Amino acid sequence: MSSAMSRPKPNAPQSPEARLEHILNPSHPLCRDDIVWVLEYIKKKVTEEDPRLMDLPQPRLMQNFRYFADISLMLIQRRNGFDQEADRLKHWVYEAAYGLHPHRSADAAAKKNR
Repeated sequence: MSSAMSRPKPNAPQSPEARLEHILNPSHPLCRDDIVWVLEYIKKKVTEEDPRLMDLPQPRLMQNFRYFADISLMLIQRRNGFDQEADRLKHWVYEAAYGLHPHRSADAAAKKNR
């Protein structure tokens, strides 16, 4: 059985928003490429000063950054073997991208991952 972080992703062209929604889908298993893509997407949106992020209160932006940093450190420190932490990692990805995926409820995600 392969690690959740090593599973290949389909190469279907998608808009960035559709890809983010697909990655955040609870039934979608995360792979390393998905996580790196989300981090790059968030970085791009921060650099562009996306209005959805600019409208967030500073405490929420700090939470986003905390999750972004946690994901980054997890990728650096543990190169594979994320199967046991897949649910927590999915929650972290969701929280790091908060504000960029308006179709989801933060409360529902938080309840699911408690």
